Amino acid sequence: MSLPDGDWERRIGRFLRLRDLHVLSVVVQLGSMAKAASYLSVTQPAISQAIVDLEHAVGVRLLDRGPRGVQPTTYGEILLKRATEAFDALQQGMRDIRYLQDPGLGEVRVGADMSFIAGGFLSSIIERVATRHPRVTVHIVETTTARAAPEFRELRERNVDLMLGRLSGPLTAEDLEIEPIFDELIVIAASAHSAWARRERIDLAELANERWILAPPNNTARDLLEGAFRAQGLEPPEPRVTTYSMQLRLQLLATGRYLTVLTDATVRYSAERWSLKALPLKLGPRLPVVVVTLKNRSLTPSAQLFLEEVRAATKTGALAT
Repeated sequence: MSLPDGDWERRIGRFLRLRDLHVLSVVVQLGSMAKAASYLSVTQPAISQAIVDLEHAVGVRLLDRGPRGVQPTTYGEILLKRATEAFDALQQGMRDIRYLQDPGLGEVRVGADMSFIAGGFLSSIIERVATRHPRVTVHIVETTTARAAPEFRELRERNVDLMLGRLSGPLTAEDLEIEPIFDELIVIAASAHSAWARRERIDLAELANERWILAPPNNTARDLLEGAFRAQGLEPPEPRVTTYSMQLRLQLLATGRYLTVLTDATVRYSAERWSLKALPLKLGPRLPVVVVTLKNRSLTPSAQLFLEEVRAATKTGALAT
Protein backbone atom coordinates (compact mmCIF):
# COMPACT_ATOMS: atom_id res chain seq x y z
CA MET A 1 0.00 0.00 0.00
CA SER A 2 1.46 3.36 -1.00
CA LEU A 3 1.26 6.32 1.33
CA PRO A 4 -0.47 9.48 0.05
CA ASP A 5 2.65 11.50 0.83
CA GLY A 6 5.99 9.80 0.20
CA ASP A 7 7.68 12.21 2.63
CA TRP A 8 5.41 11.25 5.53
CA GLU A 9 7.33 8.18 6.68
CA ARG A 10 10.69 9.95 6.62
CA ARG A 11 9.58 13.10 8.43
CA ILE A 12 6.94 11.79 10.78
CA GLY A 13 6.93 8.02 10.89
CA ARG A 14 10.67 7.86 11.64
CA PHE A 15 11.75 11.16 13.15
CA LEU A 16 8.77 12.84 14.85
CA ARG A 17 8.47 11.75 18.48
CA LEU A 18 5.55 12.24 20.86
CA ARG A 19 8.00 13.37 23.52
CA ASP A 20 9.15 16.25 21.31
CA LEU A 21 5.54 17.31 20.71
CA HIS A 22 4.99 17.31 24.46
CA VAL A 23 8.10 19.45 24.93
CA LEU A 24 6.82 21.92 22.32
CA SER A 25 3.47 22.15 24.10
CA VAL A 26 5.08 22.83 27.49
CA VAL A 27 7.45 25.44 26.05
CA VAL A 28 4.56 27.33 24.46
CA GLN A 29 2.41 27.10 27.58
CA LEU A 30 5.16 28.41 29.84
CA GLY A 31 6.63 30.82 27.27
CA SER A 32 10.21 29.86 28.10
CA MET A 33 12.59 27.00 27.42
CA ALA A 34 14.18 27.48 30.84
CA LYS A 35 10.80 27.18 32.56
CA ALA A 36 9.95 24.16 30.43
CA ALA A 37 13.26 22.51 31.41
CA SER A 38 12.53 23.09 35.09
CA TYR A 39 8.95 21.83 34.74
CA LEU A 40 10.02 18.67 32.90
CA SER A 41 13.08 18.13 35.13
CA VAL A 42 15.53 18.10 32.22
CA THR A 43 18.32 20.40 31.07
CA GLN A 44 17.67 23.43 28.89
CA PRO A 45 19.94 22.05 26.11
CA ALA A 46 17.73 18.94 26.06
CA ILE A 47 14.70 21.15 25.51
CA SER A 48 16.44 23.09 22.74
CA GLN A 49 17.50 19.86 21.04
CA ALA A 50 13.96 18.48 21.17
CA ILE A 51 12.68 21.61 19.41
CA VAL A 52 15.49 21.43 16.81
CA ASP A 53 14.67 17.77 16.14
CA LEU A 54 10.99 18.59 15.78
CA GLU A 55 11.62 21.49 13.40
CA HIS A 56 13.91 19.24 11.36
CA ALA A 57 11.21 16.53 11.20
CA VAL A 58 8.47 18.89 9.96
CA GLY A 59 10.75 21.12 7.88
CA VAL A 60 9.60 24.50 9.19
CA ARG A 61 10.34 26.91 12.06
CA LEU A 62 7.95 26.32 14.95
CA LEU A 63 8.99 28.93 17.53
CA ASP A 64 9.96 32.60 17.56
CA ARG A 65 11.92 34.15 20.40
CA GLY A 66 11.11 37.74 21.36
CA PRO A 67 10.89 40.20 24.28
CA ARG A 68 7.78 38.43 25.59
CA GLY A 69 9.41 35.03 25.54
CA VAL A 70 8.89 32.11 23.20
CA GLN A 71 5.87 32.29 20.88
CA PRO A 72 4.66 29.70 18.35
CA THR A 73 4.87 30.58 14.67
CA THR A 74 1.85 29.99 12.46
CA TYR A 75 3.27 26.57 11.69
CA GLY A 76 3.76 25.92 15.39
CA GLU A 77 0.16 26.83 16.20
CA ILE A 78 -1.11 24.44 13.54
CA LEU A 79 1.10 21.60 14.75
CA LEU A 80 0.10 22.20 18.38
CA LYS A 81 -3.58 22.07 17.49
CA ARG A 82 -3.16 18.71 15.77
CA ALA A 83 -0.86 17.48 18.55
CA THR A 84 -3.59 18.23 21.08
CA GLU A 85 -5.99 16.13 19.04
CA ALA A 86 -3.43 13.32 18.77
CA PHE A 87 -2.66 13.27 22.49
CA ASP A 88 -6.38 13.34 23.26
CA ALA A 89 -7.02 10.40 20.94
CA LEU A 90 -4.25 8.42 22.65
CA GLN A 91 -5.63 9.29 26.08
CA GLN A 92 -9.09 8.27 24.94
CA GLY A 93 -7.62 4.99 23.74
CA MET A 94 -6.03 4.32 27.13
CA ARG A 95 -9.33 5.02 28.85
CA ASP A 96 -11.08 2.62 26.47
CA ILE A 97 -8.48 -0.07 27.19
CA ARG A 98 -8.94 0.32 30.95
CA TYR A 99 -12.70 0.06 30.48
CA LEU A 100 -12.36 -3.11 28.39
CA GLN A 101 -10.00 -4.64 30.94
CA ASP A 102 -12.44 -3.93 33.76
CA PRO A 103 -15.99 -3.25 32.42
CA GLY A 104 -17.86 -0.65 34.44
CA LEU A 105 -14.68 1.07 35.65
CA GLY A 106 -14.18 4.44 34.02
CA GLU A 107 -14.58 8.20 34.23
CA VAL A 108 -16.43 10.96 32.47
CA ARG A 109 -15.69 14.68 32.45
CA VAL A 110 -18.74 16.91 32.15
CA GLY A 111 -18.89 20.67 31.68
CA ALA A 112 -22.06 22.34 32.95
CA ASP A 113 -23.53 25.70 33.83
CA MET A 114 -23.64 26.51 37.56
CA SER A 115 -27.44 26.54 37.50
CA PHE A 116 -27.34 22.82 36.66
CA ILE A 117 -24.57 22.08 39.15
CA ALA A 118 -26.15 23.83 42.14
CA GLY A 119 -29.76 23.55 41.04
CA GLY A 120 -30.11 19.77 41.26
CA PHE A 121 -30.06 18.83 37.57
CA LEU A 122 -26.67 17.15 37.68
CA SER A 123 -27.10 15.54 41.07
CA SER A 124 -30.11 13.60 39.77
CA ILE A 125 -28.12 12.35 36.76
CA ILE A 126 -25.09 11.45 38.89
CA GLU A 127 -27.37 9.44 41.19
CA ARG A 128 -28.72 7.54 38.19
CA VAL A 129 -25.17 6.81 37.01
CA ALA A 130 -24.07 5.76 40.50
CA THR A 131 -27.02 3.38 40.85
CA ARG A 132 -26.49 1.65 37.52
CA HIS A 133 -22.72 2.05 37.12
CA PRO A 134 -21.31 2.39 40.66
CA ARG A 135 -17.64 2.38 39.64
CA VAL A 136 -17.85 5.19 37.10
CA THR A 137 -16.25 8.42 38.35
CA VAL A 138 -17.85 11.71 37.28
CA HIS A 139 -15.76 14.90 37.09
CA ILE A 140 -17.80 18.13 36.87
CA VAL A 141 -16.31 21.38 35.51
CA GLU A 142 -18.18 24.68 35.56
CA THR A 143 -18.67 25.92 32.00
CA THR A 144 -21.31 27.82 30.06
CA THR A 145 -23.16 27.51 26.77
CA ALA A 146 -25.45 30.51 27.25
CA ARG A 147 -23.28 33.37 26.05
CA ALA A 148 -24.10 35.03 22.75
CA ALA A 149 -20.98 33.48 21.22
CA PRO A 150 -19.72 30.73 23.53
CA GLU A 151 -16.22 29.55 22.79
CA PHE A 152 -16.65 26.00 24.18
CA ARG A 153 -12.97 26.24 25.09
CA GLU A 154 -13.07 23.40 27.64
CA LEU A 155 -14.63 21.09 25.06
CA ARG A 156 -12.39 22.09 22.17
CA GLU A 157 -9.28 21.73 24.33
CA ARG A 158 -10.49 18.23 25.33
CA ASN A 159 -10.76 19.12 29.03
CA VAL A 160 -14.31 17.75 29.11
CA ASP A 161 -16.04 14.95 27.19
CA LEU A 162 -19.32 16.79 26.82
CA MET A 163 -21.08 19.97 27.91
CA LEU A 164 -24.59 20.43 29.27
CA GLY A 165 -26.19 23.80 28.97
CA ARG A 166 -28.93 26.11 27.86
CA LEU A 167 -28.79 27.80 24.46
CA SER A 168 -30.02 31.35 24.11
CA GLY A 169 -29.83 31.29 20.31
CA PRO A 170 -28.91 29.14 17.31
CA LEU A 171 -25.49 27.52 17.20
CA THR A 172 -23.88 26.75 13.85
CA ALA A 173 -20.28 25.78 14.72
CA GLU A 174 -19.19 23.13 12.23
CA ASP A 175 -17.05 21.19 14.72
CA LEU A 176 -19.80 20.76 17.32
CA GLU A 177 -22.62 18.24 17.66
CA ILE A 178 -25.75 19.64 19.33
CA GLU A 179 -28.32 17.26 20.84
CA PRO A 180 -31.48 18.80 22.36
CA ILE A 181 -32.37 17.20 25.70
CA PHE A 182 -35.41 19.11 26.92
CA ASP A 183 -36.84 22.63 27.15
CA GLU A 184 -37.05 24.55 30.42
CA LEU A 185 -38.77 27.67 31.70
CA ILE A 186 -37.17 30.64 33.41
CA VAL A 187 -39.30 31.58 36.41
CA ILE A 188 -39.37 34.20 39.15
CA ALA A 189 -38.49 32.50 42.42
CA ALA A 190 -39.08 33.54 46.01
CA SER A 191 -38.80 31.97 49.42
CA ALA A 192 -41.79 29.78 50.21
CA HIS A 193 -42.06 31.77 53.46
CA SER A 194 -42.35 35.17 51.75
CA ALA A 195 -45.64 37.03 51.35
CA TRP A 196 -45.35 36.70 47.57
CA ALA A 197 -45.39 32.90 47.78
CA ARG A 198 -48.92 33.01 49.23
CA ARG A 199 -50.32 35.07 46.34
CA GLU A 200 -52.24 33.25 43.58
CA ARG A 201 -52.13 36.24 41.24
CA ILE A 202 -49.37 38.84 40.91
CA ASP A 203 -48.89 41.74 38.51
CA LEU A 204 -45.32 42.20 37.35
CA ALA A 205 -45.50 45.91 38.22
CA GLU A 206 -45.88 44.99 41.89
CA LEU A 207 -42.39 43.49 41.89
CA ALA A 208 -40.56 46.46 40.39
CA ASN A 209 -39.22 47.75 43.70
CA GLU A 210 -38.47 44.44 45.35
CA ARG A 211 -34.98 43.27 46.33
CA TRP A 212 -33.76 41.46 43.20
CA ILE A 213 -30.77 39.15 42.87
CA LEU A 214 -29.73 38.99 39.21
CA ALA A 215 -26.76 37.92 37.14
CA PRO A 216 -24.57 40.65 35.61
CA PRO A 217 -25.81 42.13 32.29
CA ASN A 218 -25.96 40.08 29.07
CA ASN A 219 -27.30 37.02 30.86
CA THR A 220 -30.17 35.05 29.27
CA ALA A 221 -32.33 34.83 32.40
CA ARG A 222 -31.83 38.50 33.24
CA ASP A 223 -32.63 39.48 29.65
CA LEU A 224 -35.92 37.56 29.84
CA LEU A 225 -36.90 39.33 33.06
CA GLU A 226 -36.01 42.78 31.74
CA GLY A 227 -37.82 42.03 28.47
CA ALA A 228 -40.97 41.05 30.39
CA PHE A 229 -40.93 44.36 32.26
CA ARG A 230 -40.38 46.39 29.09
CA ALA A 231 -43.18 44.50 27.29
CA GLN A 232 -45.56 45.95 29.89
CA GLY A 233 -44.13 49.45 29.55
CA LEU A 234 -42.21 49.16 32.81
CA GLU A 235 -38.62 49.98 33.66
CA PRO A 236 -36.65 46.83 34.53
CA PRO A 237 -35.81 46.56 38.24
CA GLU A 238 -32.39 47.54 39.52
CA PRO A 239 -30.85 44.53 41.27
CA ARG A 240 -29.75 44.86 44.88
CA VAL A 241 -27.28 42.01 44.34
CA THR A 242 -25.58 40.86 41.14
CA THR A 243 -23.83 37.49 41.11
CA TYR A 244 -23.32 34.36 39.09
CA SER A 245 -23.12 32.32 42.29
CA MET A 246 -26.09 29.98 42.61
CA GLN A 247 -25.13 29.14 46.18
CA LEU A 248 -25.20 32.78 47.26
CA ARG A 249 -28.47 33.32 45.45
CA LEU A 250 -30.16 30.41 47.23
CA GLN A 251 -28.81 31.52 50.60
CA LEU A 252 -30.21 35.03 50.13
CA LEU A 253 -33.56 33.72 48.90
CA ALA A 254 -33.86 31.69 52.10
CA THR A 255 -34.07 34.94 54.08
CA GLY A 256 -37.42 35.68 52.44
CA ARG A 257 -36.39 39.20 51.48
CA TYR A 258 -35.28 38.68 47.88
CA LEU A 259 -36.55 37.63 44.46
CA THR A 260 -34.57 36.17 41.59
CA VAL A 261 -34.93 34.31 38.30
CA LEU A 262 -34.17 30.58 38.17
CA THR A 263 -34.96 27.65 35.94
CA ASP A 264 -38.10 25.72 36.80
CA ALA A 265 -35.92 22.61 37.27
CA THR A 266 -33.83 24.43 39.89
CA VAL A 267 -36.96 25.44 41.81
CA ARG A 268 -38.31 21.88 41.71
CA TYR A 269 -35.09 20.24 42.84
CA SER A 270 -34.36 22.86 45.51
CA ALA A 271 -37.93 23.56 46.68
CA GLU A 272 -37.70 21.50 49.86
CA ARG A 273 -34.05 22.08 50.75
CA TRP A 274 -34.14 25.84 50.20
CA SER A 275 -37.88 26.47 50.66
CA LEU A 276 -38.42 27.90 47.18
CA LYS A 277 -41.53 28.65 45.19
CA ALA A 278 -42.04 29.85 41.61
CA LEU A 279 -44.33 32.86 41.42
CA PRO A 280 -47.35 32.73 39.04
CA LEU A 281 -45.79 34.86 36.28
CA LYS A 282 -44.60 33.92 32.81
CA LEU A 283 -41.40 35.49 31.53
CA GLY A 284 -41.10 33.94 28.08
CA PRO A 285 -40.85 30.73 26.06
CA ARG A 286 -39.00 27.63 27.16
CA LEU A 287 -35.30 27.53 26.32
CA PRO A 288 -33.57 24.44 24.92
CA VAL A 289 -31.17 22.48 27.11
CA VAL A 290 -28.61 20.63 25.01
CA VAL A 291 -25.66 18.29 25.14
CA VAL A 292 -22.68 19.54 23.12
CA THR A 293 -19.91 17.23 21.91
CA LEU A 294 -17.14 17.43 19.32
CA LYS A 295 -18.17 15.93 15.99
CA ASN A 296 -14.93 14.13 15.23
CA ARG A 297 -14.26 12.89 18.75
CA SER A 298 -15.65 9.53 19.84
CA LEU A 299 -17.05 9.40 23.35
CA THR A 300 -15.46 6.96 25.77
CA PRO A 301 -17.72 4.15 27.05
CA SER A 302 -18.15 5.96 30.38
CA ALA A 303 -19.09 9.23 28.69
CA GLN A 304 -21.55 7.35 26.52
CA LEU A 305 -23.10 5.77 29.62
CA PHE A 306 -23.50 9.20 31.20
CA LEU A 307 -25.14 10.58 28.07
CA GLU A 308 -27.51 7.61 27.91
CA GLU A 309 -28.61 8.29 31.49
CA VAL A 310 -29.36 11.91 30.58
CA ARG A 311 -31.48 10.73 27.65
CA ALA A 312 -33.25 8.11 29.74
CA ALA A 313 -34.09 10.61 32.48
CA THR A 314 -35.55 12.96 29.90
CA LYS A 315 -37.69 10.24 28.32
CA THR A 316 -39.13 9.23 31.69
CA GLY A 317 -39.97 12.84 32.53
CA ALA A 318 -37.54 12.99 35.42
CA LEU A 319 -35.92 16.20 34.16
CA ALA A 320 -38.59 18.01 32.19
CA THR A 321 -42.13 19.11 32.78
